[in-house]
Amino acid sequence: MTDIEHPETFHGLPVFTLPPPSDEGAGPGALPAADAVAWRLECVWEGPAFPTLWQYFLDSVDPAGVRSLLIGPWWPDDYTSFAPVAELIASDAARFPALRGLFLADVIGEECEVSWLEMSDITSLIEAFPRLEELVVRGGGDAVPEEEKLRLRPLRHQALKSLRFESGGLPGHVVRAVGACELPALERLELWFGASWYGGDATVEDMRPVLSGGGFPRLRHLGLQNSEIQDEIAAAVASAPVVAQLESLALSMGTLSDTGALALLDGQPLTHLASLDLHHHYLTDPVMSRVEEMCARAGVHVDLGEADYWDPEDDEPRYVAVSE
Repeated sequence: MTDIEHPETFHGLPVFTLPPPSDEGAGPGALPAADAVAWRLECVWEGPAFPTLWQYFLDSVDPAGVRSLLIGPWWPDDYTSFAPVAELIASDAARFPALRGLFLADVIGEECEVSWLEMSDITSLIEAFPRLEELVVRGGGDAVPEEEKLRLRPLRHQALKSLRFESGGLPGHVVRAVGACELPALERLELWFGASWYGGDATVEDMRPVLSGGGFPRLRHLGLQNSEIQDEIAAAVASAPVVAQLESLALSMGTLSDTGALALLDGQPLTHLASLDLHHHYLTDPVMSRVEEMCARAGVHVDLGEADYWDPEDDEPRYVAVSE
C-alpha cells in the first residue's frame, strides 16, 4: 500500500495503542488519562478476540473521557467481518459522550491489504455518535464476499466536519450515498476511488451532488483522489460550482495526465485556492511547468511530487497509488 501508514496523531491527539491485557504493567494506573490520547485498539496474533479487548478497554479507561478512537486489526487470527465490531461499539456509544474522532480500520498492508478488509454497513455506527466531528473509514474493495463489503446509507449528521474514505476500490453506491447525506457542518471531504478490478466503479455522475456545491455548504477542502478516471474527474472539477467555495483541492494519487491537467488550466480560476495537491501523476514536464507557473502567480501551494513517466503511444496502463 502506498500512502497508507498508521497515523501518529488523530483528531489533534497523539495515538496510543492500548497494550494487550496480557502485558505486565499495562493496568489502568500505567495508562494515559482518557482524554490525553487517541486510543488505538488492535487484536494481536493469537491474542484475545475483539469483544474481550473491548471489555478490557472499558474496564481500563474511563470511556466518558475518551475523545478519539482508532480501531486497528479486529481479528486475532483469520480475517473477519467488521460488522460485529461496529455493532459492539454502537451498543456502548452512550458511554462515550466526549468522542469526536473515529477511525475505522487503521490497518496497513503488513496487517491486511486495504481491498481485503472485510467491512460492513457503517451507517448505524455513525448515527450512534451524533457529536462525532471526524470520521475516517479505510477499506472497500472487491476482494471480499458481497455481505462483507463496505456500505453506507444516506443519513443526516449535524456535527460531522471531516469525512474521509480511504479505499482501493470504492463502490459507486457509497459515493452516491455520501452525496445524498445531509452534513451541514462538513468542511473536509476526501474520497479515494481505487481501481476497477477491486470494485472501484464510481463514475463522475456519481460525484455530481458533491460537485454541485449545494449539498455541503461549509465545505472548504475536497479530495477526489486515487482514481483511474482522474482525467475525467479533473475535467468535471474544471467547471464544478463547488470549487468556488474551496480553500484546498486534491486530485492526487491517481492517473492524472496532461489531458486532465490542461482541462483544469483551461477551466474556471483556481487562483483563490491556498493549495492544490496533484501528487502521484503522469504529467509531462511542459504541462507541469504551466501548472507551476499558474500557481506561482497566484500564490497557490502546489504539490506535483511523485511524477511518473507515461507514453500514451506505448498503450501502457497508468496506476493509482492505492489499490490492493
